[in-house]
Amino acid sequence: MEMMISAALGLWSLAISVVLSIIGYAVREKLDKIKELDEKLNATRVEVARDNVTQAEIDKIMVHIDQRFNKLEAKIDQLIQGKINA
Repeated sequence: MEMMISAALGLWSLAISVVLSIIGYAVREKLDKIKELDEKLNATRVEVARDNVTQAEIDKIMVHIDQRFNKLEAKIDQLIQGKINA
């Protein structure tokens, strides 16, 4: 009887070990996949940040374009004034 209980406990221990090993393996695989996806996400963020322009850069470009147009308008005004006065 005692031998039977000992054998049952041994089988129970073996079964628990197998189940926990399978669960541990599955968790490790999922954690590795999460790590891989995290690395890909970070790489994507770097690419997006590299390819996009910030609002400050857009504002700086717009100011530069406005200045250039203001100079052109002033020159056109001078040409018109010169033709009217001539």
